[in-house]
Amino acid sequence: MLRATVASPCVAAKAARPSPSVAVRPACRRSVAARAATLDSMTGVVFQQPFDQAKAELAIVDNTNAAVSSLARVDFHPACEAAINEQINIEYTVSYVYHALWAYFDRDNVALKGLAEFFKAGSVEEREHAELLMDYQNRRGGRVVLGPLAVPELDLASNEKGDALYAMELALSLEKLNFQKLRQLHAVADEHGDASMADFVEGDLLAEQVDAVKKVSEYVSQLRRVGKGLGVYQFDKQLLAEVQAGAAA
Repeated sequence: MLRATVASPCVAAKAARPSPSVAVRPACRRSVAARAATLDSMTGVVFQQPFDQAKAELAIVDNTNAAVSSLARVDFHPACEAAINEQINIEYTVSYVYHALWAYFDRDNVALKGLAEFFKAGSVEEREHAELLMDYQNRRGGRVVLGPLAVPELDLASNEKGDALYAMELALSLEKLNFQKLRQLHAVADEHGDASMADFVEGDLLAEQVDAVKKVSEYVSQLRRVGKGLGVYQFDKQLLAEVQAGAAA
């Protein structure tokens, strides 16, 4: 027994294979529109025909000079870009001071190898943080701008506290300053609704900075107890062992 099959308007239109100049039937258009409306209600995503937002972004890309601006830049506020460059300068400045402290404690007439290695490792770590910020700046489509660094003026030998304690207190002040600056960097990200930047600062920088402040605070407390003579020598030996253990881990 043969049954008659009634084709839907869309199927009929497809079977007829009209030429490009033939308009799609109104019933088919309504069916497509109905399916799109159903999809929008299910997903919560509204597709604008013919993707007006994508066309707007395409216009921006077309007009972007790759030699001047970044093609990867999207929703990256200039204030966030400037704040990152400022933090890069801070990280390099701290690294510069730590490098000077390494050179001082490595001298033959000072010969405190533990402090020398501690500040050398600190200098490398701060430089790595600067490079981490530079990498993020590039990934977001910003431009890295390096600022000048102040020359460290350190007169550790004549300080009445002793060179070891003075240097460690200086390090503590720098670590606290760095923590405050990172919080300000996070605040700039929050102000401009940049969740990616806020997550980067929290996950890659702030947590580690909290640990650094705590560790240097303990070293300051220990050096205040031991005085300026044999106690510093014993502290330096212990510090050297800790730095070497950390490097080996």
